[in-house]
Amino acid sequence: MARLKAFDEDRALDAAVDCFWMRGYEATSVRGLAEAMGIGGTSLYNAYGDKRALFRRSLQRYAERSMRERIARLEAAHKPKEAIAAFVNEIIDRSLKDPDRKGCLLVNSALDVAPHDAVIGKVVGGYLDEIRTFFRRNIEAARMAGQVSRRINAEEMSDHLLGVIAGIRVLARTGARRRQLEGVARPALDLLETP
Repeated sequence: MARLKAFDEDRALDAAVDCFWMRGYEATSVRGLAEAMGIGGTSLYNAYGDKRALFRRSLQRYAERSMRERIARLEAAHKPKEAIAAFVNEIIDRSLKDPDRKGCLLVNSALDVAPHDAVIGKVVGGYLDEIRTFFRRNIEAARMAGQVSRRINAEEMSDHLLGVIAGIRVLARTGARRRQLEGVARPALDLLETP
């Protein structure tokens, strides 16, 4: 019979996400992770493998509990064009309400880790592509419903919106205020206003 884990895996993974999100991959030590997770170093290695494997699990946890949850909730509650605007506005609100101004773990990882680790870069790129796909899917649906101009190229616009989101997250880390972040978002959202 397999031995049960002697720790709360959900709580431990959330603690790992917080460590990587606050400090970044390189500045996060295995000792600091184990301490924050409430487990010993040996238990960390036995349960998750090495730091890199735990980082990948942390990215997955973050994506599921943040990005994927937001996409599902907004698509269920809004029409396509409104879902896009709600996504952007929620990113601005979340960025400004975070007292630590941590930004987005995916964007941070794209900047800090992906250039030096092709495997992690591919993982992060896959998660960012889910956001791009959300935008494209909703732009296409809005075009079909006559909410946005048929001249809008859904592929290019979804790339543009992903860039806007990444820029907002980076600017928020530098202390940008709401007016500036909304100013970054407004021209992109305005493009969707002309049917």
